[in-house]
Amino acid sequence: MRWPAVKSGGLGVVAMTYVAVDYLRILSPTWHERLQPVLWSLLALVAVTRVPFYRHWSAEFRAAISFLASMIFMLSALLFEACTVRFVTVVLGLNWHNGRPPLPDTGQWMLLALNEKLPEAVVEILRAHIIGLHHYLMLFIMLAFSVLFESVKAPGLGLGARYMFTMAVGRLLRAITFASTILPSARPWCASSRYSIPGHPHRWAQKYYVPYASDANAIRQVIEWDIAYVDTVNYTADYRPDWGSMSFLIDFLRPNTSEGSSWYSLLKKAGGGCNDLVYSGHMFVAVLTAMAWTEAYGGFSSVLIWLLVMHSAQREVRERHHYSVDCVVAIYVGILLWKMTGFIWSAKGGTGDSRLTKLGKIQGRLLQAAKDSDMDEVRELLKDVELGNQESPKQGPSKVMWLFASGTIFFSLTIVILAFTWTSDG
Repeated sequence: MRWPAVKSGGLGVVAMTYVAVDYLRILSPTWHERLQPVLWSLLALVAVTRVPFYRHWSAEFRAAISFLASMIFMLSALLFEACTVRFVTVVLGLNWHNGRPPLPDTGQWMLLALNEKLPEAVVEILRAHIIGLHHYLMLFIMLAFSVLFESVKAPGLGLGARYMFTMAVGRLLRAITFASTILPSARPWCASSRYSIPGHPHRWAQKYYVPYASDANAIRQVIEWDIAYVDTVNYTADYRPDWGSMSFLIDFLRPNTSEGSSWYSLLKKAGGGCNDLVYSGHMFVAVLTAMAWTEAYGGFSSVLIWLLVMHSAQREVRERHHYSVDCVVAIYVGILLWKMTGFIWSAKGGTGDSRLTKLGKIQGRLLQAAKDSDMDEVRELLKDVELGNQESPKQGPSKVMWLFASGTIFFSLTIVILAFTWTSDG
């Protein structure tokens, strides 16, 4: 992978400082409580003070529609994913979860073998909770805000739109994938400790799965006849609350009397589910952040972020949040999807292409000025090309742009606070 060159490493230093300060929550909680608010306040203050000097608000304004559309698409994808997570968790019932052993995972075997071979200090580093989901989200937000310092190509909203659009596509593909074949969790106790779900399977599973789950002759016959031949008329009934127009979700979410009467509150408890969800959502977010950082900023800090991604992958397997296959698939799906969404925002060729386009438009005037030896006209034409993608320094941003800039900064900082709050527990 090619590492783009950058002007300085300031953003990388800030990013690694953030990760290091947040790791103090384990090493020294007292210092963490002191330093983390200071760091975030300082970063927010520095970002706000750069707003009056930012020259690309017109580009941000043009990217606002795609940013909002991508956000709506992502939220819709997350809602669909939450419904799907709940469905695969409850459809087979709690008894299935309790009686199903984890799948054999050679990645887990390898990590246990390395624990015996590697020095104890190295093993402790591999076990350390250095970085989590909310860290990767914060690293991306830092990257997007760095457009204010000309560290990343504008518009920052375009970069954010690409990130959210790619996230939404990946989440939809993930939900379709893990709903296609239901796999047991690597943590067999998960469902009984986290959920209050019916012990028996849903009537769909009672008809189409249970009679053919373990009996070899039944499996052979259902393959030969290609029909669910076992009579299962007497289904075990489920609790059915009145959800009004959303009652169609009852069969998918299987609520219990103890879980409240709201379908929305039920989805908020879905979390990461208690099946193996192919592929890992945490790893997908980590890879998207690393890909965005590599393309937009590059440098040695990108190498460090990829090392953190690899650390996160082995820890997901080590702690049995996922099987190895989930992390492997998340890595290459994240890389491929990011490569496919460059049409929304790209660090390559944007400014150069626009300059070439403008040069082509003024080619005739430029040649004529050269023939006439009118060097003042040549300088003016070239200056127009150079400043073509920037706001006029003489006129300055309009009142509308100032209003848009203020709203964008306020909205972005609000998103930062919400993202940090909602994902701080992983």
